[in-house]
Amino acid sequence: MRQIFLDTETTGLYPNQGHRIIEIAAVELFNRRPTQQHFHVYLNPEREIDPGAQEVHGITLEFLSDKPLFADIADAFLDFIGTDELIIHNAPFDVGFINAEFGRIGRPDLHKNVTDTLKIAKEMRPGQRNNLDALCRHYGIDNTKRTLHGALLDAELLADVYMAMTRGQDSLMMELESKPDESSVKANLARGKLKVVRASDAEQIEHTAYLAGLAKSGGALWEKLA
Repeated sequence: MRQIFLDTETTGLYPNQGHRIIEIAAVELFNRRPTQQHFHVYLNPEREIDPGAQEVHGITLEFLSDKPLFADIADAFLDFIGTDELIIHNAPFDVGFINAEFGRIGRPDLHKNVTDTLKIAKEMRPGQRNNLDALCRHYGIDNTKRTLHGALLDAELLADVYMAMTRGQDSLMMELESKPDESSVKANLARGKLKVVRASDAEQIEHTAYLAGLAKSGGALWEKLA
């Protein structure tokens, strides 16, 4: 299963007021694993950047003056994302800007296979801050490099956050669908065919970090029972 984590930076907050995308990044995961493949470009917006927006991302119009226009990269962007699931934090914001850019060049809107992680986070953590920094802190994800917003770094952090938010779902479904019968397990034990695979040091460290993240949201049920 291929998933694309996407983020943008813009000249301001409202595409219907003429604000434009100045940076767009898409990071690929396949079967919940990073492939190291990504799409990342800076864009010339052909307009000024709002001071408030520039304080957030630190990107200047001077830096963007020799960068391509959205029309120049539209086909390459569509080729990269394909029709696979897009995962975006506060998806209406980014999708609204992308569709506005496509509209300017006479192209149809982006496909609709979009998952909004902000919506998921609000359902899991009602009444709490659920921006990307807050979620990184909650799940124990290192975001110390995020001194300013940047589309590529934010897309990579979002992938880490999403994996933490949905951890265990795939393995649980596999277990439910393919649970072995008791007689088969006993037979294999008697024959000595079941191989015990010990967790590596790296896996132990990752497990400890995961438990620390659980502790921040109330702790693991098995620890409470113990």
